[in-house]
Amino acid sequence: MATYEDNEGYTALRQALKSDPADLIQATKDSGLRGRGGAGFPTGMKWGFLPPPDGGPRYLVVNADESEPGTCKDIPLLMAAPHFLVEGIAITSFAIGCNHAFIYLRGEVVHVYRRVMRAVEEAYAAGYLGKDILGTGFDLDVTVHAGAGAYICGEETALLDSLEGRRGQPRLKPPFPAVAGLYARPTVVNNVESIASVPAIIKQGAEWFSDMGTEKSQGFGIFSLSGHVKNPGQYEAPLGITLRELLDMAGGMRDPGHPLKFWTPGGSSTPIFTDEHLDVPLDFESVAANGSMLGTRALQIFDDTVSVVRAVSRWTDFYMHESCGKCTPCREGTWWLAQILQRIERGQGTPEDIDKLVDICDNILGRAFCALGDGATSPITSAVKYFREEFEAGCHTPAAELFPPAASTLFAKEQNTMVTA
Repeated sequence: MATYEDNEGYTALRQALKSDPADLIQATKDSGLRGRGGAGFPTGMKWGFLPPPDGGPRYLVVNADESEPGTCKDIPLLMAAPHFLVEGIAITSFAIGCNHAFIYLRGEVVHVYRRVMRAVEEAYAAGYLGKDILGTGFDLDVTVHAGAGAYICGEETALLDSLEGRRGQPRLKPPFPAVAGLYARPTVVNNVESIASVPAIIKQGAEWFSDMGTEKSQGFGIFSLSGHVKNPGQYEAPLGITLRELLDMAGGMRDPGHPLKFWTPGGSSTPIFTDEHLDVPLDFESVAANGSMLGTRALQIFDDTVSVVRAVSRWTDFYMHESCGKCTPCREGTWWLAQILQRIERGQGTPEDIDKLVDICDNILGRAFCALGDGATSPITSAVKYFREEFEAGCHTPAAELFPPAASTLFAKEQNTMVTA
């Protein structure tokens, strides 16, 4: 708290509490801030969907259930500076007329849970949360809730069901959360990074934020680079930066002798890209125009030592395991996709298996209850598109022979030594 306040922390909240809530919503709209959780929906517009006040409660729910394979931006942000989120929650709650906000966090990340709980305690003690905040008459309580570790609870309506104590499964929409969300009341659900961006927008002005990025994808974001790069980590940059530029920031590929083979622009649930997409601007429109999605900006980098079949098979195992089972296309489809991919990976596939994979994906896409089904098909169809020959090789040769796993290992295996006194 002390460090955050020394760096102008909570000055945006003081400024916001003197403003008209409608002006805060408009400033967020003018900034061009789009949801940083994957969908990229305009944040201010989402706030504006709430119906007029009817005297009952309305809620803000922050989605901190970061589960997408390869995504690593919200957790480091909460560890490094949780007060950005707490201040953003206070400003957003004032803007939408909310008096009780929730942070839904993954239960496995206990260290982050403790860090966020401590930040909330400090905010209460300093008068930034609780009753009559800073003498303005505005009341706000914040509850930090630890989920039980289900990928499906990253879907906003499944998250709400989980928060209410029910099994986390997607709801039928409409009604949308803005009309009937948590406890059947108007609710705004936003990602951690989206809400954490609000204090800077209010303090610096909408134009300051919108001047960064591109015309339609404004502002900055956190890009998570992992895999075969020299310096993996989180890189904050304006939207529209390219992977080539990010790789320069990350020191390049881990081994110059092994060039980039394929990568994910937005996590494992987005169609993969190859080295021909190095100069695609990483904004919502450009990535979509090239056949993928910006998603959570989780850039998993793979060099030519990696089997595409094996990588896609591991992702599919994940989606099969994390399917909530509510709808048939996802529940049954992901199981069959996993079986076929494992067969091809073992070198026991048939030529018909490749077409069957694509056919199953086509029958899942657009027919699942939520986006998990669609996301499970994306890496498969794009991998077959760019690397069909590897799938064909899986009809006679195991992936482990074509691409020995030891060659793609990130960390060299060290011999354990025991030191005795």
